[in-house]
Amino acid sequence: MEWINEGVFLIFLGVLAAMVTYCDRHSLITQIVCWTVFGALNTLSLVSLFTGFRNSFLPFKLCPYIFTGSSILLVIGSRFG
Repeated sequence: MEWINEGVFLIFLGVLAAMVTYCDRHSLITQIVCWTVFGALNTLSLVSLFTGFRNSFLPFKLCPYIFTGSSILLVIGSRFG
């Protein structure tokens, strides 16, 4: 059940960032949403870092790197895109 919740939350974050950026790329709301999504992804990364390494399933061990990489790409895209 946790996997489903986390997956739906990640899809929501991606859709939210894409929709806000599509509507107005340079507005203050877009910047706030992008930084909030950045914080949420890094929070999930920390949670996965402490819980994912207890499991032998490889995708769980990769989650912190994927979340951190996604948040960095989001910031790069919002600043230079």
